[in-house]
Amino acid sequence: MIKKVLLRTMREVAGAIWAFFSFIFTPKRVNRTPEEQARVDEEVKNLSLYQYFGCPFCIKVRRTVRRLRLPLEYRNAQIRGGEHRLTLEKEGGKLQVPCLRIDENGETIWLYESNDIIAYLNQRFDPHHTNKHG
Repeated sequence: MIKKVLLRTMREVAGAIWAFFSFIFTPKRVNRTPEEQARVDEEVKNLSLYQYFGCPFCIKVRRTVRRLRLPLEYRNAQIRGGEHRLTLEKEGGKLQVPCLRIDENGETIWLYESNDIIAYLNQRFDPHHTNKHG
Protein backbone atom coordinates (compact mmCIF):
# COMPACT_ATOMS: atom_id res chain seq x y z
CA MET A 1 0.00 0.00 0.00
CA ILE A 2 2.77 2.45 0.92
CA LYS A 3 4.64 1.53 -2.26
CA LYS A 4 1.53 2.29 -4.35
CA VAL A 5 1.04 5.68 -2.69
CA LEU A 6 4.72 6.52 -3.10
CA LEU A 7 4.65 5.64 -6.81
CA ARG A 8 1.51 7.69 -7.37
CA THR A 9 3.07 10.66 -5.55
CA MET A 10 6.26 10.39 -7.61
CA ARG A 11 4.20 10.29 -10.84
CA GLU A 12 2.24 13.36 -9.79
CA VAL A 13 5.38 15.30 -8.86
CA ALA A 14 7.09 14.33 -12.13
CA GLY A 15 3.94 15.30 -14.04
CA ALA A 16 3.79 18.68 -12.29
CA ILE A 17 7.42 19.36 -13.16
CA TRP A 18 6.79 18.36 -16.78
CA ALA A 19 3.69 20.59 -16.91
CA PHE A 20 5.69 23.51 -15.49
CA PHE A 21 8.44 23.21 -18.11
CA SER A 22 5.85 22.71 -20.85
CA PHE A 23 4.21 25.98 -19.78
CA ILE A 24 7.54 27.84 -19.62
CA PHE A 25 8.55 26.68 -23.10
CA THR A 26 5.21 27.26 -24.81
CA PRO A 27 5.29 26.81 -28.59
CA LYS A 28 4.71 29.77 -30.90
CA ARG A 29 0.99 30.40 -31.30
CA VAL A 30 -0.82 30.64 -34.63
CA ASN A 31 -1.99 34.04 -35.86
CA ARG A 32 -5.57 34.56 -36.89
CA THR A 33 -7.68 37.58 -37.70
CA PRO A 34 -10.24 38.46 -35.02
CA GLU A 35 -12.96 37.10 -37.33
CA GLU A 36 -11.13 33.79 -37.83
CA GLN A 37 -10.51 33.48 -34.08
CA ALA A 38 -14.20 34.15 -33.36
CA ARG A 39 -15.14 31.33 -35.78
CA VAL A 40 -12.66 28.97 -34.10
CA ASP A 41 -13.91 29.96 -30.64
CA GLU A 42 -17.45 29.09 -31.71
CA GLU A 43 -16.42 25.69 -33.19
CA VAL A 44 -14.43 24.76 -30.09
CA LYS A 45 -17.56 25.04 -27.91
CA ASN A 46 -18.42 21.53 -29.16
CA LEU A 47 -15.16 20.03 -27.87
CA SER A 48 -13.84 19.10 -24.44
CA LEU A 49 -10.67 17.36 -23.33
CA TYR A 50 -10.78 14.73 -20.58
CA GLN A 51 -7.33 14.72 -19.03
CA TYR A 52 -5.05 14.48 -16.01
CA PHE A 53 -2.92 17.49 -15.14
CA GLY A 54 0.41 15.66 -14.92
CA CYS A 55 -0.12 13.08 -17.67
CA PRO A 56 2.65 13.50 -20.29
CA PHE A 57 0.30 12.60 -23.14
CA CYS A 58 -2.24 15.15 -21.89
CA ILE A 59 0.50 17.79 -21.63
CA LYS A 60 1.43 17.02 -25.24
CA VAL A 61 -2.17 17.65 -26.34
CA ARG A 62 -2.47 20.81 -24.20
CA ARG A 63 0.66 22.20 -25.91
CA THR A 64 -1.08 21.82 -29.27
CA VAL A 65 -4.25 23.40 -27.87
CA ARG A 66 -2.22 26.42 -26.67
CA ARG A 67 -0.33 26.69 -29.96
CA LEU A 68 -3.60 26.65 -31.91
CA ARG A 69 -5.21 29.19 -29.52
CA LEU A 70 -8.20 26.96 -28.80
CA PRO A 71 -10.35 27.91 -25.79
CA LEU A 72 -10.94 24.23 -25.11
CA GLU A 73 -12.70 23.07 -21.95
CA TYR A 74 -10.48 20.82 -19.85
CA ARG A 75 -12.23 18.16 -17.77
CA ASN A 76 -10.25 16.63 -14.93
CA ALA A 77 -10.82 12.88 -15.04
CA GLN A 78 -8.26 12.13 -12.35
CA ILE A 79 -10.55 12.54 -9.33
CA ARG A 80 -11.81 9.13 -8.23
CA GLY A 81 -15.60 9.15 -8.19
CA GLY A 82 -15.59 12.56 -9.89
CA GLU A 83 -18.21 13.52 -12.46
CA HIS A 84 -15.82 13.75 -15.41
CA ARG A 85 -14.08 10.48 -14.61
CA LEU A 86 -17.42 8.66 -14.38
CA THR A 87 -18.67 10.24 -17.63
CA LEU A 88 -15.48 9.31 -19.47
CA GLU A 89 -15.71 5.70 -18.33
CA LYS A 90 -19.47 5.30 -18.83
CA GLU A 91 -20.05 7.27 -22.04
CA GLY A 92 -16.59 7.11 -23.58
CA GLY A 93 -16.29 3.41 -22.90
CA LYS A 94 -12.92 3.39 -21.15
CA LEU A 95 -10.95 5.27 -18.54
CA GLN A 96 -8.09 6.52 -20.69
CA VAL A 97 -6.70 10.01 -21.08
CA PRO A 98 -6.32 12.15 -23.00
CA CYS A 99 -9.71 11.86 -24.66
CA LEU A 100 -11.29 14.51 -26.85
CA ARG A 101 -15.07 14.60 -26.72
CA ILE A 102 -16.55 15.93 -29.96
CA ASP A 103 -20.26 16.85 -29.83
CA GLU A 104 -21.50 17.74 -33.31
CA ASN A 105 -24.57 17.15 -35.44
CA GLY A 106 -26.37 15.44 -32.55
CA GLU A 107 -23.58 12.87 -32.26
CA THR A 108 -20.80 12.36 -29.70
CA ILE A 109 -17.42 11.01 -30.74
CA TRP A 110 -14.79 10.01 -28.16
CA LEU A 111 -11.31 10.39 -29.66
CA TYR A 112 -8.53 8.69 -27.70
CA GLU A 113 -4.74 8.68 -28.22
CA SER A 114 -2.74 11.91 -28.04
CA ASN A 115 -1.36 11.64 -31.59
CA ASP A 116 -4.85 11.13 -33.04
CA ILE A 117 -6.20 14.09 -31.05
CA ILE A 118 -3.32 16.31 -32.16
CA ALA A 119 -3.76 15.27 -35.79
CA TYR A 120 -7.49 16.05 -35.60
CA LEU A 121 -6.91 19.47 -34.01
CA ASN A 122 -4.17 20.37 -36.49
CA GLN A 123 -6.25 19.27 -39.45
CA ARG A 124 -9.26 21.22 -38.28
CA PHE A 125 -7.75 24.36 -36.72
CA ASP A 126 -4.19 24.93 -37.98
CA PRO A 127 -4.37 27.52 -40.79
CA HIS A 128 -1.03 26.26 -42.15
CA HIS A 129 -2.06 22.59 -42.24
CA THR A 130 -2.83 21.04 -45.63
CA ASN A 131 -5.89 18.83 -46.25
CA LYS A 132 -8.04 20.82 -43.83
CA HIS A 133 -11.10 19.17 -42.32
CA GLY A 134 -14.38 20.53 -43.74
